[in-house]
Amino acid sequence: MRRSERERSFIVGHSAKSHEHQRIWEEIPVPETRVAGTLHSHNTSPTLIESKFQDVKFLEPIKSSLSFPSPTHEIKNLSKACFGQDVIIHGYLGERTDLSKNFFFAPVISKELNHKIQIVSSAKRPGGAKNPAHGQLRAIEANSPVAIRGILKERIPAKSNSNDIGDVEISLEEVYCLNEFPKDIIVTADTRFPPEKRHLQLRTDRNLRETLRFRERAASVCREELTTKHGFLEVETPLLFKSTPEGAREFLVPTRRKGLVYALPQSPQQYKQILMASGIPRYYQIAKCFRDEDLRADRQPEFTQLDLEMSFAKAEDVMKCIEELIRRLWQILLQVELQPQEFHRISYHEAMSSYGSDKPDIRLGMKIHDVTFLLPVDLVSKLTSDLDSICEVLKIHISDDPKETRNFVNAFMDSPESAVFQENPEGAPGIFVVDSGKPLLGLQPFGFEAAEHIEDILNLEEGDLVVIQARKRAPHSGGSTPLGNLRLSLHDRAVSEGYLQRPDGFEFLWVVDFPLFSPTNNSDPGQGGAAGISSTHHPFTSPKTAEDIDLLLTDPLAVKGDHYDLVLNGVELGGGSRRIHDARLQEFILKDILQANKEQMSPSRLKEFSHLIEVLRAGCPPHAGIALGFDRLIAVMLGKDSVRDVIAFPKSGKGEDLLVKSPSAVSMEALDTYHLQLRE
Repeated sequence: MRRSERERSFIVGHSAKSHEHQRIWEEIPVPETRVAGTLHSHNTSPTLIESKFQDVKFLEPIKSSLSFPSPTHEIKNLSKACFGQDVIIHGYLGERTDLSKNFFFAPVISKELNHKIQIVSSAKRPGGAKNPAHGQLRAIEANSPVAIRGILKERIPAKSNSNDIGDVEISLEEVYCLNEFPKDIIVTADTRFPPEKRHLQLRTDRNLRETLRFRERAASVCREELTTKHGFLEVETPLLFKSTPEGAREFLVPTRRKGLVYALPQSPQQYKQILMASGIPRYYQIAKCFRDEDLRADRQPEFTQLDLEMSFAKAEDVMKCIEELIRRLWQILLQVELQPQEFHRISYHEAMSSYGSDKPDIRLGMKIHDVTFLLPVDLVSKLTSDLDSICEVLKIHISDDPKETRNFVNAFMDSPESAVFQENPEGAPGIFVVDSGKPLLGLQPFGFEAAEHIEDILNLEEGDLVVIQARKRAPHSGGSTPLGNLRLSLHDRAVSEGYLQRPDGFEFLWVVDFPLFSPTNNSDPGQGGAAGISSTHHPFTSPKTAEDIDLLLTDPLAVKGDHYDLVLNGVELGGGSRRIHDARLQEFILKDILQANKEQMSPSRLKEFSHLIEVLRAGCPPHAGIALGFDRLIAVMLGKDSVRDVIAFPKSGKGEDLLVKSPSAVSMEALDTYHLQLRE
């Protein structure tokens, strides 16, 4: 075909330069393309490339990956019923087994990496003709994605081979290598890839993939239960929200409008309350949430919640709905029938007093008892300098042998783990071992009368470990006490060293009657960090009773909130509350309680809630809801220690995605676009 004048001038113009640089131009044929049944040729205008592009052999195998055949069968569905059929399968090539140069076996693993079939390859076809696919398959690296065509045949398993190949195999006719697996990546049964290679972690670890499938099934059960049985409507709420002082630090999203930012939602809390005023009686969604918090095993900067809200509802309605949902999840996914009676309930005060935690694992026993009234002053003075402190005691049975118990606790107290307890500003714990060979069973510092009472209260036995701890005399606040934390640490150490068995089973409970407000200090980031009080959970929680409404005027710290936490085996699965549905009460708490107590509610910040006040003013019905941590729920169901084990692409302990290298540095150009400056 003749070149156009423009093409000829283009070539000539560059040929002058090619004399100096010895550039070589060549024509490359362009493949024909079939569109809507008509054959078109692209060769009317040949493409010219420079010599630096001459090494383009890598393009050849890519061509077959663009036109590979569709599968006729899934590997898991191949059976004797398909004998003699010409089949096409897709999957990943496994390690080849050579019987000779002209004959080998190779498995192909399904796309889901959970089924496989054996490929039989011979250098010659049954009639004696050469089989070109034999050499092609031999040249392909294991773990490469392939499309295979062949004849399905019966497979006779080797007597010494008990693998899961099955009773059918494919006689190779044709192979397409869809993307060659690189030789520099070594994969063996013992290979463990780092987080930077998360894609290879997922591909080589069946447990990780099964966890994601379990997670998907759990989401499906939740949707089915809430939609079909309980009449909820799934509604997606915006991810670009506004900054409001709800609790944790927020992630801000700058805009090109100077001085204006979005905030990623800590939860869909305000939007779901708006839905309650909008005629949506029952809302739910599986929602992404974002909190710029310090990270630990059970937290991620972005996480997933099963979020729901019910109008014309009270706390009891939400708890009943959640209990039914939890029973359904356990029944379908774990084949466990939970007891039909209501989940156990304890107050926040009881949880903190008896277990030293607002999310107690009551399976452990080891209840805490207040023995302040029993102790002699000289013993209290050894525990703390504040003689008005509360003194609490617990026991844990390590061994029937006092010597063995003593060795255990001495080793624990000498370990770095004990430093936080021994350096407690309210006083270090007192440690005693019940030993019948010593005066008063080893409790002589308690005095005769107190030792006798403590023996009865704790039902002491030989070898028991007794721990006593002082704490400041004040209403409970926060999530744990020093003795509660020591209780868990001692139990975990005893389990790890084989003294105790880790308890099994599922013990659900509701923790209720939280204080509506808690003392705050200058280090609290969530709601401003100014000294005074802050909402224990968020400023939208309703007081529980009419008496609590009255206490708002006289003693806000004594007000109980209508809040409820769902706890399983010492893990908080989620929390909810009845919300403030009256605009006047909501404004009073924001303005007159929180702002008056030097909390963060300055007049300017109060305006951030004006939209919610206006919504509530429009006859919003009473409503209540809850948010379950979906990542945490899946982790507990599967017995995982960290939510990172149930998330496809989790962040590290520093909040980084080590695979994609986020967060990443921002360019000066981007900073200028969003009117931002970096501070040194």
